Amino acid sequence: KTKNFNTKSNLVLLINDIKDIPQNIVDSNELKYIKQQLQKEKTEVVMLNHFPNWVFIVLQKKEKNTTKRYEKYRRNATETVEIANAEEIKNLVVVDLMNKMEEILAFAEGLMLANYQFLKYFTKNLDYKKNTLETVEVVSGNISVKQLEELSIVAKGNFAARDFVNEPLAYLTAEKFAEDITELLSATKAKVEVLNKKKIESLKMGGLLAVNKGSIDPPTFTIIEWKPENAKNKKPYIFVGKGVVFDTGGVNLKPGDFMNDMKCDMAGAAAVAGALYAIAKTELPLHVIGFIPATDNRPDGNAYVPDDVITMFDGTTVEIKNTDAEGRLILADALAYAKKYDPELVVDIATLTGSAQRAIGIYGIVAMGQDSDKEFTKLDKSGNCVHERLAHFPFWDEYDEEIKSPIADIKNLGGANAGMITAGKFLAHFTDYPYIHLDIAAPAFLEKKDHYRPQGGTGVGVRLLFDFIKQKA
Repeated sequence: KTKNFNTKSNLVLLINDIKDIPQNIVDSNELKYIKQQLQKEKTEVVMLNHFPNWVFIVLQKKEKNTTKRYEKYRRNATETVEIANAEEIKNLVVVDLMNKMEEILAFAEGLMLANYQFLKYFTKNLDYKKNTLETVEVVSGNISVKQLEELSIVAKGNFAARDFVNEPLAYLTAEKFAEDITELLSATKAKVEVLNKKKIESLKMGGLLAVNKGSIDPPTFTIIEWKPENAKNKKPYIFVGKGVVFDTGGVNLKPGDFMNDMKCDMAGAAAVAGALYAIAKTELPLHVIGFIPATDNRPDGNAYVPDDVITMFDGTTVEIKNTDAEGRLILADALAYAKKYDPELVVDIATLTGSAQRAIGIYGIVAMGQDSDKEFTKLDKSGNCVHERLAHFPFWDEYDEEIKSPIADIKNLGGANAGMITAGKFLAHFTDYPYIHLDIAAPAFLEKKDHYRPQGGTGVGVRLLFDFIKQKA
């Protein structure tokens, strides 16, 4: 944050009306050009080359809907970042001419989120590929340094989640994932405990162990706990993330191109790690715990197979109907384990079903739950605020019939229809507390860039879960 700015800096002027543009920065001829561009190009971002500096005019058209208004600022920021990097600009000075705190914060957030890159595996022309934008200064009378620092922390949590998702299995095994999560959280005061295979076996987590049987790499179960002395809640909030670091489908091998990008099958776990980092780093006064069961799912000689019956952590027997329905098995052990904490609420987040992706596409998160209406309302509010919106699906009792088994307590796959709901019902079997299930199969990994959400890992869930806890705090 800065109090003053030089007119020779690379300026970004945020306005609601052309009349708000300072006359000492833009002359009358330029003003005519700006009006022409806004009308002709139907854009909200106009750039002027002042030699040697640039001036960006961002005219936000009136929008009554708060959610849409904030999102437009993030998207306008994306356009600004793209131009800045194309012109090899290193720093920008954002000038608040509207005196609107939330709008400026949304724009600043968009600048950061849009500037992300994953360049780790490039060896040639790296300098050419790398974005030039390095710093952003904000000139505003009603935004605090603390607010900007919080934005940076949450963005870092989001970037960490994106990085995790973009890493291939050749690097990110379950053990390496746990190691990197521990390193990420070492910058906070949160406690991290990693349960190894021997400990998982002693706990009899049959779901996690079954999925891991086809792998030569051992599973892990990572517990992240943020418990500040001034915690306002007596019972913890628990986030559970699916950590399948690569999913071949197991013996029910995924056909054709369906195995591509399955490194993203741990995006839920990445979101939990990124959110806990941000929550602990900003020291929000709530007791929050993250569970991350992790393994890969492969068809090795001793892999679990259809018709197997496995015994879960809580003693439930499960008939295996499809080894590609593995995420719910490792999540179920974690959800049952959460009972020992007597939680206020448990939210699981997972790239769980293709049916969720087909239902609503990349534009939101499939959501359902039980005994959690008040919490759902608050999570909805956070989803709208950060534009990671929830699409509520029914959780009627009739769906329980779909997962009944003739030879075990339940089976791991429902019928041909409503797969995202029957998967949620399977998970709910292992809960006895207020519970919300989030299926991020579609928005977790994108084939092409969507504004400030990049191609590849998006980090979806980090900003949602952080904002939810922030609002609770």
